[in-house]
This record gives sequence, C-alpha cells and structure tokens, in this order.
Amino acid sequence: MPELPDITVYVEALAARVVGQPIERIRLVSPFLVRTVTPPLRAAEGRRVVGVSRLGKRIVLALDGDDLYLCLHLMIAGRLRWQTAGAKVPGKVGLAAFDFPTGTLILVEASTKKRAALHLVQGATGLARLDCGGIDVLMASLEDVAVTLRRENHTLKRALTDPSLFDGIGNAYSDEILHRASLSPLKLTRRLSDDEIRRLHLAAAQTLREWIDRLRAETGDRFPEKVTAFRPEMAVHGRYGQPCPRCGTPVQRIVYAENEANYCPTCQTGGKLLADRALSRLLRADWPRTLDALEQRRASARSLV
Repeated sequence: MPELPDITVYVEALAARVVGQPIERIRLVSPFLVRTVTPPLRAAEGRRVVGVSRLGKRIVLALDGDDLYLCLHLMIAGRLRWQTAGAKVPGKVGLAAFDFPTGTLILVEASTKKRAALHLVQGATGLARLDCGGIDVLMASLEDVAVTLRRENHTLKRALTDPSLFDGIGNAYSDEILHRASLSPLKLTRRLSDDEIRRLHLAAAQTLREWIDRLRAETGDRFPEKVTAFRPEMAVHGRYGQPCPRCGTPVQRIVYAENEANYCPTCQTGGKLLADRALSRLLRADWPRTLDALEQRRASARSLV
C-alpha cells in the first residue's frame, strides 16, 4: 500500500501537472470505485483543480466552486499513471481515467480484490469525515507522540499502522521505523519508557523524511512509476533471511492476516524470535526461542535429508 512518502511524491507530481487545470471528463470503468452518491461524480467535471494535498493515505484534489473535494484512496494495489491526453484505460486493471487538457490521470489496481475508493465530498465537514484522526509524526511533538502511544495498550506494530493513532504509516514504513528505533514490533505501548518513546519519535521523523527525499530524487520531474512497498534499500521490510544492515543477523518475520512484521532479532528483540499466535499455538514448547535454536533445528533437519 502506498504510504506517507509515496503519497507525498504522488501529490507533488500531480500538483505540478493539474493545479489550475479543469477536469474535462471522468471516465469510470468500475462503478464500485465510487463510494459517495451526493454530490454526484459528474459535478466534478468542468471544475478547476485549485490544490492537491494528502489526507492520511488519501490524495485530495480541491476543486473550485461549491467547495468540492475529490478524494482517492489507493488501498493496497491501486496505482496512478500519467499519460497523454485521452489515453485509453487499460483492460483488466483499469478503474478510471481523469482527463485534463495537459494529460490523463489513470487509476489502475492490479488485484482481483478491488479496494481502491473514490469519494466526492463537499465542504470541510465532508472532508473531515474521511480523516481517521491520526497524528502526523513529521509535525507532532514528542509529547503528542507519547500521549498517542499511551492512549491505548497495543503492540507497537499495530499502533503505528492504526490510522486513528498515526497518519499515513503502514506495513512497510512501520518495520523501518521500529528497526531504526531498535524496538520490538510486539512491545506494548504502555510499557514503553520515556527514552524508548523518544527514540521512536526521532526514528519515525528521520525514516519518513529520508524516504521522501529518496523518492523525490528517484522520480525527478517524471511522474512516479515504481511505487512499491518492497525496496532493496530498506533495512528489514521484505528482506526476510537477508542480513540486517546494522549487525548482519538474518532478518526474521511474523505473518498475520494479510500483513507481516519484519525485524532483526539482535537489534530489536534481544536475540529472541517472535512467533505469531497461530504458530505459537501449533508448535508450543517446540517453538525455537532464539536464532541459535532456530539454526540448530535447521541443521538437524538438513542432516536427516
């Protein structure tokens, strides 16, 4: 799922291309994309874009007249393409096209589960209904972060990816933030010390700013094309079994539902291996608690082959 750094670069690229331009036509391929009825989507046609911004993981196009906002959530597999004016919407993956005099913005979703969402809302009240309420760690103070973390007792991984607590952070960048802060993804938020919260606050701001700068440099004046949650430069996310860039320990992971947490046992969990609930129940006493125990089990298994 595109997260805060990806959405930021999308917003900047769109602003450079569509601010001041009218939406000439919206070509809707999938009716399931639109999640609002009033105002009708056709009310956006002919309106000039006066601003592009980010609202959590949504991209918001502010339109002139009647205080309208076109809000797009890409969800997991949604991506944007900028093509020549009037470009054809691709089959299978194409959901919609937004035609401007300067070009056409095409929304695609490479998944059988179509989850991307488009809302057209009116006024600040309508826009506020789409705001999950999480704080922006790039702007938040240390006190804001501490209060948010201790409001409820969740694992750090869950807290960072909860849009009602933190704004724009998902599966990928939560892994990177926690690795930089040397904190376990399963540590409970109300058990964090003041120093650990300070490390997390600093790590979140540094990680997100560095990736925004990296993606900006990578994109340049072009429209973002390679928006992905898996990048070779990442420290732990998507790097299961590969060496931690800090200590060389193989990166480990726990998988749950449609997400996963990637971490370094040496840097983040004091050498302990984490287990998801289902795996712990299955293996019980046989679950290897440390990386050494895991390697011994693997060695024993290889010797039997």
